[in-house]
Amino acid sequence: MGLFSFTQEIAMDLGTANTIILHNGNIVVDEPSVVALDRRSDKMIAVGERAKMMYEKENPDIRTVRPLRDGVIADFNACEQMMRGLIKKVNLGNRFFSPSLRMVIGVPSGSTEVELRAVRDSAEHAGGRDVYLIFEPMAAAVGIGIDVEAPEGNMIVDIGGGSTEIAVISLGGIVSNNSIRIAGDDLTADIQEYMYRQHNVKVGERMAERIKIAVGAALTDLGDDAPEDYIVFGPNRITALPMEVPVNYQEIAHCLEKSIAKIETAILSALENTPPELYADIVKNGIYLAGGGALLRGLDKRLTDKINIPFHVAEDPLLSVARGTAIALKNVNRFTFLMR
Repeated sequence: MGLFSFTQEIAMDLGTANTIILHNGNIVVDEPSVVALDRRSDKMIAVGERAKMMYEKENPDIRTVRPLRDGVIADFNACEQMMRGLIKKVNLGNRFFSPSLRMVIGVPSGSTEVELRAVRDSAEHAGGRDVYLIFEPMAAAVGIGIDVEAPEGNMIVDIGGGSTEIAVISLGGIVSNNSIRIAGDDLTADIQEYMYRQHNVKVGERMAERIKIAVGAALTDLGDDAPEDYIVFGPNRITALPMEVPVNYQEIAHCLEKSIAKIETAILSALENTPPELYADIVKNGIYLAGGGALLRGLDKRLTDKINIPFHVAEDPLLSVARGTAIALKNVNRFTFLMR
């Protein structure tokens, strides 16, 4: 790091639920993708963790936004403000002038040209000089430690917050991919609706997410790994009096059934489009699960039983895409699959 090295390199996993930024291979920012804006001036009040605390609790003068929905930028201005706010949190040493940034950003594999353009423009507005994009399943594969340039097939299922990416990778490229908009957010919405219908209790998105983390499951029988019941507090939807409802994992497994079945179908359809040679490799190597959805209890076992191919959960599923973008940043000139 000389006195005049103005180019800083950061890797970013811009997710629907969380945004992670790595600098020099270390995680420097890992915060929720939420930004709080002043309604009158549209100035940023808070970003990340602090904005998430305000989420669903705002007064009329403040609006908290999740700028990404379904893995795609839904609110361009808010996304740009959020990226700028999070990049500011990375202490890049020099306070006097902002260095030009070289960035690698993960994007969903089902993105259209327009959506890729939106991510690139946001990054450039937030101070990126060289912006490279990498498809998320590719980044996840690199982050898990798979040799993506080898002539053998590997399959990645990345269940994020807004989209589930399923890709078969060989020779540094994506052979067949399937991107569906059923992911963590939809599971949270399922729980919200289930609590409303079944228990007559209104819960917010954040509470539903806490239920998912505490007792979320993909199997109705977990054996010894069963989590304890979670007590939910909320207003009765009819009388508006406070209620206490214990929720167990079997109920949640039932209410998530439909969405998980859709993910299964998508995995099967990606396998259908896989050439037989690569299919043989996948059966031998197994399928890797990444993203926050991989943490759902019993999901790997359920998919293994259903599809008859072993599923492996990546060792740190929430960070695999981010780690992959950081490795791609170091090998910008070598990896051919980065998009300028």
